Amino acid sequence: MTTAPTLRTDRLELSRLRESDAAAIYAYRSLPEVARFQSWEPASEDNVRELIAEATTIPFHHAGTRFQFALRLLATGEVIGDLGIHFPADQPHQAEVGITLAPSAQGQGLATEALRAILDYLFETLKKHRIYASTDPQNHPSHNLLRTVGFRQEAHFRQSLWFKGEWVDDVVFGLLRGEWVGSLA
Repeated sequence: MTTAPTLRTDRLELSRLRESDAAAIYAYRSLPEVARFQSWEPASEDNVRELIAEATTIPFHHAGTRFQFALRLLATGEVIGDLGIHFPADQPHQAEVGITLAPSAQGQGLATEALRAILDYLFETLKKHRIYASTDPQNHPSHNLLRTVGFRQEAHFRQSLWFKGEWVDDVVFGLLRGEWVGSLA
């Protein structure tokens, strides 16, 4: 098991969730335009506190777990989003990523910055072979973000997920370590 890193970019810190993050996370995660494509929607700020309390017990990089980073602005410490990583139990050389940003922080390149930092860590430090992301076909900003950092669309599965009371499509993007390392040269 690896200790969760704290990663810094030019404008962000990616670090473990804290109880004090609950209000900020609830504020953006409860917005309909944010919750639309999210599998987890908090019912209340207390619900977020429960998630954070549980998250603090989850080891980083442990097979079969999900780990959530808070995205904090370096200048202010404000939480403007979160980034999750799933470490599949049956695929130790792969990881799944997902990112959520408050609407006020969107369109500024912050998600790109955060995703590049975590990809660099997953590929360079943890030596993952493949990183993937699962998205809703209607989530075009997410698709654009993934393409911007080098992912390619690998699949479009028709009505493959039961999500919020209906069968929905799933679009999968992937990025291989060799593609990432090659892009850094």
